[in-house]
Amino acid sequence: MLQIRCSGTPHEIGVTHGVLAKEKIDGSIHFYGDLFQKSCSMIWPDVVQEASKCVEPLEKLSPRYLDEIRGIAEGANLPFLDILALNVRTEIVFGLFSDASKNVDIPSDGCTSLGWLTADKSFLCQSWDWMVEQGLNLIICHISQPGSDIPDFSMVTEAGIIGKIGFNSKGIGCCLNAIKCRGVDPSKLPIHFALRKVLESPSREAAVEAIKSAGVAGSGHILIGDATGSTGLECTSKWVKEVVMDETQRVCHTNHLILDKSDVDEPPWLDDSPGRLARIRELTAKLPDPTSNAIFDIFKDTDGYPGSINRKQEGKSNAETLFNIVMDLTSKSAQVTFGRPTDFREQVILAF
Repeated sequence: MLQIRCSGTPHEIGVTHGVLAKEKIDGSIHFYGDLFQKSCSMIWPDVVQEASKCVEPLEKLSPRYLDEIRGIAEGANLPFLDILALNVRTEIVFGLFSDASKNVDIPSDGCTSLGWLTADKSFLCQSWDWMVEQGLNLIICHISQPGSDIPDFSMVTEAGIIGKIGFNSKGIGCCLNAIKCRGVDPSKLPIHFALRKVLESPSREAAVEAIKSAGVAGSGHILIGDATGSTGLECTSKWVKEVVMDETQRVCHTNHLILDKSDVDEPPWLDDSPGRLARIRELTAKLPDPTSNAIFDIFKDTDGYPGSINRKQEGKSNAETLFNIVMDLTSKSAQVTFGRPTDFREQVILAF
Protein backbone atom coordinates (compact mmCIF):
# COMPACT_ATOMS: atom_id res chain seq x y z
CA MET A 1 0.00 0.00 0.00
CA LEU A 2 1.34 3.41 -0.98
CA GLN A 3 1.98 5.59 2.07
CA ILE A 4 2.81 9.24 1.60
CA ARG A 5 4.01 11.81 4.12
CA CYS A 6 3.10 15.44 3.56
CA SER A 7 4.27 18.37 5.67
CA GLY A 8 4.10 22.15 5.44
CA THR A 9 1.50 24.69 4.35
CA PRO A 10 -1.72 23.47 2.76
CA HIS A 11 -0.33 24.17 -0.71
CA GLU A 12 2.93 22.37 0.06
CA ILE A 13 1.03 19.39 1.46
CA GLY A 14 -1.03 19.29 -1.71
CA VAL A 15 1.98 19.43 -4.02
CA THR A 16 3.62 16.51 -2.17
CA HIS A 17 0.38 14.53 -2.37
CA GLY A 18 0.09 15.28 -6.07
CA VAL A 19 3.65 14.30 -6.92
CA LEU A 20 3.80 11.10 -4.83
CA ALA A 21 0.34 9.82 -5.70
CA LYS A 22 0.19 11.03 -9.32
CA GLU A 23 -0.48 7.60 -10.83
CA LYS A 24 -3.22 6.76 -8.33
CA ILE A 25 -4.83 10.20 -8.72
CA ASP A 26 -5.01 9.56 -12.46
CA GLY A 27 -6.63 6.23 -11.57
CA SER A 28 -9.22 7.93 -9.33
CA ILE A 29 -10.18 10.34 -12.10
CA HIS A 30 -10.44 7.49 -14.61
CA PHE A 31 -12.58 5.46 -12.18
CA TYR A 32 -15.01 8.28 -11.41
CA GLY A 33 -15.08 9.39 -15.02
CA ASP A 34 -16.32 5.93 -16.01
CA LEU A 35 -18.69 5.72 -13.03
CA PHE A 36 -20.34 9.09 -13.65
CA GLN A 37 -20.81 8.29 -17.31
CA LYS A 38 -22.39 4.89 -16.59
CA SER A 39 -24.56 5.83 -13.63
CA CYS A 40 -25.35 9.50 -14.27
CA SER A 41 -24.86 9.89 -18.04
CA MET A 42 -22.24 12.57 -17.29
CA ILE A 43 -19.03 12.84 -19.26
CA TRP A 44 -16.01 14.26 -17.41
CA PRO A 45 -16.38 17.84 -18.77
CA ASP A 46 -19.91 17.85 -17.31
CA VAL A 47 -18.55 16.64 -13.97
CA VAL A 48 -15.95 19.41 -13.97
CA GLN A 49 -18.63 21.96 -14.78
CA GLU A 50 -20.61 20.78 -11.75
CA ALA A 51 -17.47 21.06 -9.60
CA SER A 52 -16.87 24.62 -10.76
CA LYS A 53 -20.13 25.68 -9.08
CA CYS A 54 -18.59 24.76 -5.72
CA VAL A 55 -15.58 27.08 -5.97
CA GLU A 56 -17.19 30.35 -4.86
CA PRO A 57 -18.91 29.01 -1.72
CA LEU A 58 -15.84 26.97 -0.77
CA GLU A 59 -13.57 30.01 -1.10
CA LYS A 60 -15.63 31.55 1.70
CA LEU A 61 -16.12 28.39 3.72
CA SER A 62 -12.75 26.62 3.59
CA PRO A 63 -10.11 28.45 1.50
CA ARG A 64 -7.28 26.50 3.17
CA TYR A 65 -8.63 23.24 1.79
CA LEU A 66 -8.89 24.74 -1.69
CA ASP A 67 -5.23 25.78 -1.41
CA GLU A 68 -4.35 22.14 -0.74
CA ILE A 69 -6.44 20.97 -3.69
CA ARG A 70 -4.65 23.49 -5.92
CA GLY A 71 -1.36 22.06 -4.67
CA ILE A 72 -2.47 18.51 -5.51
CA ALA A 73 -3.40 19.66 -9.00
CA GLU A 74 -0.02 21.34 -9.42
CA GLY A 75 1.92 18.33 -8.13
CA ALA A 76 -0.03 15.87 -10.28
CA ASN A 77 0.06 18.19 -13.32
CA LEU A 78 -3.72 18.12 -13.61
CA PRO A 79 -6.41 20.82 -13.79
CA PHE A 80 -7.59 22.20 -10.45
CA LEU A 81 -11.23 21.40 -11.21
CA ASP A 82 -10.38 17.74 -11.85
CA ILE A 83 -9.08 17.43 -8.28
CA LEU A 84 -11.94 19.47 -6.85
CA ALA A 85 -14.38 17.14 -8.63
CA LEU A 86 -12.86 14.17 -6.77
CA ASN A 87 -13.27 15.97 -3.46
CA VAL A 88 -16.93 16.86 -4.05
CA ARG A 89 -17.81 13.67 -5.91
CA THR A 90 -20.51 12.74 -3.36
CA GLU A 91 -22.19 16.13 -3.73
CA ILE A 92 -21.96 15.99 -7.54
CA VAL A 93 -23.56 12.57 -7.66
CA PHE A 94 -26.33 13.34 -5.20
CA GLY A 95 -26.78 16.86 -6.56
CA LEU A 96 -27.50 15.36 -9.94
CA PHE A 97 -29.63 12.69 -8.30
CA SER A 98 -31.67 15.46 -6.66
CA ASP A 99 -32.37 17.20 -9.95
CA ALA A 100 -32.02 15.53 -13.32
CA SER A 101 -31.69 11.86 -12.40
CA LYS A 102 -34.24 11.17 -9.69
CA ASN A 103 -34.96 7.73 -11.07
CA VAL A 104 -31.36 6.66 -11.69
CA ASP A 105 -29.88 4.11 -9.29
CA ILE A 106 -26.66 5.91 -8.44
CA PRO A 107 -24.20 3.81 -6.42
CA SER A 108 -22.04 5.13 -3.63
CA ASP A 109 -19.74 3.63 -1.03
CA GLY A 110 -21.57 1.65 1.63
CA CYS A 111 -20.07 0.36 4.85
CA THR A 112 -20.58 -0.77 8.43
CA SER A 113 -19.16 1.26 11.34
CA LEU A 114 -18.77 0.76 15.07
CA GLY A 115 -17.75 2.94 17.99
CA TRP A 116 -17.35 1.11 21.31
CA LEU A 117 -16.23 2.33 24.72
CA THR A 118 -15.18 -0.60 26.93
CA ALA A 119 -13.86 -0.70 30.47
CA ASP A 120 -10.34 0.17 29.32
CA LYS A 121 -10.43 0.93 25.59
CA SER A 122 -12.24 3.12 23.07
CA PHE A 123 -12.53 1.50 19.65
CA LEU A 124 -13.55 3.12 16.38
CA CYS A 125 -13.90 0.79 13.42
CA GLN A 126 -15.40 0.25 10.03
CA SER A 127 -15.37 -1.70 6.82
CA TRP A 128 -15.18 0.50 3.71
CA ASP A 129 -17.09 -1.00 0.82
CA TRP A 130 -16.81 0.25 -2.75
CA MET A 131 -16.20 -1.02 -6.25
CA VAL A 132 -13.16 -3.27 -6.55
CA GLU A 133 -11.65 -1.13 -9.31
CA GLN A 134 -11.13 1.82 -6.94
CA GLY A 135 -9.20 -0.34 -4.48
CA LEU A 136 -6.12 0.18 -6.65
CA ASN A 137 -6.27 3.92 -5.91
CA LEU A 138 -6.35 3.83 -2.11
CA ILE A 139 -3.44 5.38 -0.22
CA ILE A 140 -2.42 6.05 3.37
CA CYS A 141 -1.64 9.70 3.90
CA HIS A 142 0.27 11.08 6.92
CA ILE A 143 -0.06 14.85 7.30
CA SER A 144 1.67 17.36 9.57
CA GLN A 145 1.37 21.15 9.54
CA PRO A 146 4.32 22.61 11.50
CA GLY A 147 3.82 26.07 12.96
CA SER A 148 0.11 25.52 13.47
CA ASP A 149 -1.88 24.06 16.36
CA ILE A 150 -3.39 21.42 14.07
CA PRO A 151 -2.57 17.87 15.21
CA ASP A 152 -0.77 15.44 12.92
CA PHE A 153 -3.07 12.81 11.44
CA SER A 154 -3.10 9.65 9.35
CA MET A 155 -5.92 8.59 7.06
CA VAL A 156 -6.84 6.00 4.47
CA THR A 157 -8.16 7.88 1.47
CA GLU A 158 -8.76 7.72 -2.23
CA ALA A 159 -5.83 9.37 -4.01
CA GLY A 160 -6.53 13.04 -4.57
CA ILE A 161 -9.12 13.36 -1.78
CA ILE A 162 -8.07 15.49 1.22
CA GLY A 163 -10.28 13.97 3.94
CA LYS A 164 -11.36 10.41 4.69
CA ILE A 165 -11.11 7.78 7.44
CA GLY A 166 -8.44 7.86 10.15
CA PHE A 167 -7.27 9.47 13.39
CA ASN A 168 -4.93 12.12 14.73
CA SER A 169 -2.19 12.52 17.32
CA LYS A 170 -4.77 13.65 19.90
CA GLY A 171 -6.58 10.34 19.54
CA ILE A 172 -9.53 11.78 17.60
CA GLY A 173 -10.82 9.49 14.85
CA CYS A 174 -13.56 9.43 12.23
CA CYS A 175 -15.46 6.92 10.11
CA LEU A 176 -18.01 7.40 7.33
CA ASN A 177 -21.22 5.75 6.16
CA ALA A 178 -22.72 6.90 2.86
CA ILE A 179 -26.44 7.74 3.04
CA LYS A 180 -28.71 8.59 0.11
CA CYS A 181 -31.03 11.57 0.67
CA ARG A 182 -32.22 14.14 -1.82
CA GLY A 183 -30.75 17.60 -1.57
CA VAL A 184 -27.40 19.39 -1.52
CA ASP A 185 -26.67 22.74 0.15
CA PRO A 186 -23.51 24.28 -1.39
CA SER A 187 -23.20 26.77 1.49
CA LYS A 188 -22.16 23.91 3.81
CA LEU A 189 -19.15 21.59 4.02
CA PRO A 190 -18.83 18.78 1.46
CA ILE A 191 -18.69 15.44 3.26
CA HIS A 192 -14.97 14.89 2.62
CA PHE A 193 -14.16 18.40 3.85
CA ALA A 194 -16.15 17.62 6.99
CA LEU A 195 -14.07 14.47 7.57
CA ARG A 196 -10.89 16.53 7.18
CA LYS A 197 -12.17 19.01 9.75
CA VAL A 198 -12.66 16.15 12.24
CA LEU A 199 -9.12 14.90 11.61
CA GLU A 200 -7.78 18.37 12.40
CA SER A 201 -9.79 18.73 15.63
CA PRO A 202 -8.25 18.76 19.13
CA SER A 203 -11.14 16.86 20.78
CA ARG A 204 -14.31 14.91 20.04
CA GLU A 205 -16.40 17.76 21.44
CA ALA A 206 -14.66 20.31 19.21
CA ALA A 207 -15.12 18.08 16.15
CA VAL A 208 -18.83 17.58 16.82
CA GLU A 209 -19.37 21.29 17.36
CA ALA A 210 -17.42 22.20 14.21
CA ILE A 211 -19.53 19.92 12.01
CA LYS A 212 -22.82 20.96 13.60
CA SER A 213 -21.87 24.62 13.26
CA ALA A 214 -20.76 24.47 9.62
CA GLY A 215 -23.36 21.94 8.47
CA VAL A 216 -22.80 19.32 5.78
CA ALA A 217 -23.69 19.88 2.14
CA GLY A 218 -25.20 16.45 1.57
CA SER A 219 -26.05 13.25 3.36
CA GLY A 220 -23.89 10.82 5.30
CA HIS A 221 -23.10 9.51 8.76
CA ILE A 222 -19.84 10.64 10.36
CA LEU A 223 -18.74 8.65 13.41
CA ILE A 224 -16.37 10.60 15.66
CA GLY A 225 -14.46 9.02 18.53
CA ASP A 226 -11.81 9.66 21.16
CA ALA A 227 -10.59 7.91 24.30
CA THR A 228 -13.85 8.79 26.10
CA GLY A 229 -16.24 7.28 23.54
CA SER A 230 -18.00 7.98 20.25
CA THR A 231 -20.62 10.29 18.78
CA GLY A 232 -22.42 9.63 15.52
CA LEU A 233 -23.52 12.54 13.35
CA GLU A 234 -26.31 11.86 10.88
CA CYS A 235 -26.02 14.57 8.26
CA THR A 236 -28.37 15.81 5.57
CA SER A 237 -28.39 19.09 3.66
CA LYS A 238 -31.00 20.27 6.19
CA TRP A 239 -29.53 19.24 9.53
CA VAL A 240 -26.91 17.43 11.60
CA LYS A 241 -28.21 15.26 14.45
CA GLU A 242 -26.29 13.34 17.12
CA VAL A 243 -26.43 9.57 17.57
CA VAL A 244 -25.31 8.97 21.14
CA MET A 245 -23.83 5.79 22.61
CA ASP A 246 -26.40 3.20 23.69
CA GLU A 247 -26.58 1.56 27.11
CA THR A 248 -23.65 -0.69 26.19
CA GLN A 249 -21.56 2.33 25.15
CA ARG A 250 -21.73 1.51 21.44
CA VAL A 251 -22.65 3.41 18.30
CA CYS A 252 -23.43 1.11 15.36
CA HIS A 253 -24.32 2.42 11.92
CA THR A 254 -24.72 1.39 8.29
CA ASN A 255 -26.19 3.19 5.27
CA HIS A 256 -29.56 4.57 6.30
CA LEU A 257 -30.82 7.19 8.73
CA ILE A 258 -31.81 5.77 12.11
CA LEU A 259 -33.03 9.03 13.70
CA ASP A 260 -36.21 10.91 12.81
CA LYS A 261 -36.20 11.63 9.07
CA SER A 262 -39.74 12.90 8.62
CA ASP A 263 -38.56 16.14 7.02
CA VAL A 264 -36.13 14.61 4.47
CA ASP A 265 -36.57 12.38 1.42
CA GLU A 266 -34.54 9.17 1.79
CA PRO A 267 -35.48 6.84 -1.09
CA PRO A 268 -34.84 3.09 -0.81
CA TRP A 269 -31.19 2.34 -1.56
CA LEU A 270 -29.20 -0.54 -0.04
CA ASP A 271 -31.67 -3.25 0.97
CA ASP A 272 -29.01 -4.92 3.11
CA SER A 273 -28.31 -1.87 5.29
CA PRO A 274 -30.89 -2.66 8.03
CA GLY A 275 -29.74 -6.27 8.12
CA ARG A 276 -26.08 -5.31 8.55
CA LEU A 277 -27.01 -2.87 11.32
CA ALA A 278 -28.97 -5.54 13.18
CA ARG A 279 -26.16 -8.02 12.64
CA ILE A 280 -23.34 -5.88 14.02
CA ARG A 281 -25.49 -5.05 17.04
CA GLU A 282 -26.11 -8.77 17.55
CA LEU A 283 -22.46 -9.76 17.16
CA THR A 284 -21.12 -7.06 19.47
CA ALA A 285 -23.73 -7.92 22.10
CA LYS A 286 -22.26 -11.45 22.19
CA LEU A 287 -18.73 -10.16 22.77
CA PRO A 288 -18.33 -9.48 26.51
CA ASP A 289 -14.63 -8.58 26.48
CA PRO A 290 -13.80 -6.90 23.16
CA THR A 291 -10.24 -6.66 21.88
CA SER A 292 -8.93 -5.33 18.58
CA ASN A 293 -8.59 -8.88 17.23
CA ALA A 294 -12.04 -9.92 18.41
CA ILE A 295 -13.60 -6.85 16.81
CA PHE A 296 -11.73 -7.52 13.57
CA ASP A 297 -13.24 -11.01 13.60
CA ILE A 298 -16.73 -9.47 13.70
CA PHE A 299 -16.00 -7.76 10.39
CA LYS A 300 -15.36 -11.18 8.83
CA ASP A 301 -19.06 -11.98 9.16
CA THR A 302 -20.80 -13.14 5.96
CA ASP A 303 -24.40 -13.36 7.18
CA GLY A 304 -26.53 -12.04 4.30
CA TYR A 305 -23.77 -12.66 1.72
CA PRO A 306 -22.93 -11.00 -0.65
CA GLY A 307 -24.43 -7.88 0.97
CA SER A 308 -22.92 -8.80 4.32
CA ILE A 309 -20.69 -6.89 6.75
CA ASN A 310 -17.86 -8.67 4.94
CA ARG A 311 -19.12 -7.64 1.54
CA LYS A 312 -18.46 -9.19 -1.87
CA GLN A 313 -18.91 -7.55 -5.29
CA GLU A 314 -21.17 -10.25 -6.67
CA GLY A 315 -24.77 -10.60 -7.84
CA LYS A 316 -26.84 -7.62 -6.68
CA SER A 317 -23.97 -6.29 -4.56
CA ASN A 318 -22.09 -3.72 -6.66
CA ALA A 319 -19.42 -3.13 -4.00
CA GLU A 320 -16.91 -5.09 -1.94
CA THR A 321 -15.04 -4.51 1.32
CA LEU A 322 -11.84 -2.81 0.16
CA PHE A 323 -10.39 -2.14 3.59
CA ASN A 324 -11.18 -2.49 7.27
CA ILE A 325 -9.82 -0.29 10.05
CA VAL A 326 -9.88 -0.99 13.79
CA MET A 327 -8.71 2.06 15.72
CA ASP A 328 -7.74 1.84 19.39
CA LEU A 329 -8.10 5.51 20.28
CA THR A 330 -6.94 4.93 23.85
CA SER A 331 -3.57 3.73 22.55
CA LYS A 332 -3.66 6.02 19.47
CA SER A 333 -3.06 3.11 17.14
CA ALA A 334 -4.90 1.30 14.36
CA GLN A 335 -4.78 -1.83 12.24
CA VAL A 336 -5.73 -1.32 8.60
CA THR A 337 -6.50 -4.42 6.53
CA PHE A 338 -6.67 -4.07 2.76
CA GLY A 339 -9.04 -6.46 1.01
CA ARG A 340 -11.89 -8.47 2.49
CA PRO A 341 -11.13 -9.43 6.11
CA THR A 342 -11.30 -13.12 5.17
CA ASP A 343 -9.12 -12.68 2.08
CA PHE A 344 -6.83 -9.72 2.65
CA ARG A 345 -3.62 -8.86 0.86
CA GLU A 346 -1.95 -6.54 3.37
CA GLN A 347 -2.18 -5.25 6.94
CA VAL A 348 -0.66 -1.96 8.11
CA ILE A 349 -0.25 -0.67 11.67
CA LEU A 350 -0.63 3.08 12.27
CA ALA A 351 0.37 4.70 15.54
CA PHE A 352 1.19 8.01 17.24
